[in-house]
Amino acid sequence: MTPDEIARVFREEYGRAVASLARRTGDLDLAEESVQDAFAEAVRRWPTSGLPPSPAGWIITTARNRAIDRLRREATRADRHVEATRLAGLPGHRLPPDGPFEEDAVQDDRLRLIFTCCHPALAPAARVALTLRMLGGLTTPQIARAFLVPEPTMAQRLVRAKAKIREARIPFRIPDETELPDRLAAVLSVVYLVFNEGYAASDGDELVREDLCVEGVRLGRQLATLLPAEPEVQGLLALMLLVQSRRAARTTSTGDLVRLADQDRARWDASLMAEGQALLRQCLARNQPGSYQIQAAINAVHAAARTAADTDWPQIVILYDQLFALTPTPIVALNRAVAVAEVQGPVAALRLVETLPLVEMHLWHAIRADLLRRLGHAPEAAEAYAAAISRAGNARERAFLQRQRDSLRVSYRS
Repeated sequence: MTPDEIARVFREEYGRAVASLARRTGDLDLAEESVQDAFAEAVRRWPTSGLPPSPAGWIITTARNRAIDRLRREATRADRHVEATRLAGLPGHRLPPDGPFEEDAVQDDRLRLIFTCCHPALAPAARVALTLRMLGGLTTPQIARAFLVPEPTMAQRLVRAKAKIREARIPFRIPDETELPDRLAAVLSVVYLVFNEGYAASDGDELVREDLCVEGVRLGRQLATLLPAEPEVQGLLALMLLVQSRRAARTTSTGDLVRLADQDRARWDASLMAEGQALLRQCLARNQPGSYQIQAAINAVHAAARTAADTDWPQIVILYDQLFALTPTPIVALNRAVAVAEVQGPVAALRLVETLPLVEMHLWHAIRADLLRRLGHAPEAAEAYAAAISRAGNARERAFLQRQRDSLRVSYRS
């Protein structure tokens, strides 16, 4: 068995193993350390012994045995030894490495861990970091690089989050029906934040971080498997798949940003589009509309257009009206204004944009600049581009906005 094959098993099984052990021990640190020990043992044994019949079962059983060993070594108090005995089942009993493995139970464990990592008692940034660590198996340096914070800062964020779970006695459980809507919203927002930061990086030198896009979709697929009856879960996955289908066309070979209207649609991933559209049809058939489903529907309209000119902008405006009714935020209103510009023209859109309290956002200035450019107001557009450039955190976005401003100046001078 090759190192790449073991790495694949790690990506697929790490979160499941940590979830299973965390529920049994109630200790995230112990669960993580024991699962890491189990994978280290797999690296030593599997190249010669081969892949066991149930890799997940092997890892979970081995990790549990490692947890028992750790607890017994640290058994300076009677309760630690009692806990080790409880984990083992019987004094001295150790399940064999290929012992019983209950898939349904582990799936429930993983769902419990997702809700624990996204508990409202934790800070939003900590929820994202902990989800990537516990369910994605990303290392602290990887998470720190992804969100452009120093490694010690991210390490402390993770330590504090796990301490909060322990000290506040946050339970490893699936919320009941009365709690689920609010708690599920927090989980979905974390998954979408992971994906969106990958697709449109808020900072740094690269516009797209493929690893975070992939991780967001992977977490979305997990949730869709674990909660198949929740239409907003399916809607979020459909949204991410439809957006991800355009990723290859979103940048040039050198990494520069390409606007949606200018993208080569032949480079869009047809299989991801088809999967996203099929999921969207399934969740819309339940007639329980939600914001992620409507956002997916907006992206499905874009996917259905063979060229930019074929886009059904009136339908997109209608969908944004529905989205705003559910989520009346300035960001939704700003995106709606972009669609209004295609239907009613830049004058109507500019009136909408200038009423929004988003002057600190670079995107507000960038959209305003584009509308002013379309109206032929070059000096005002140049000022708006400058304001957008000064506020943009991503180097690729700044470069794109700079090119837009430079082309505007050339046109204005000529």
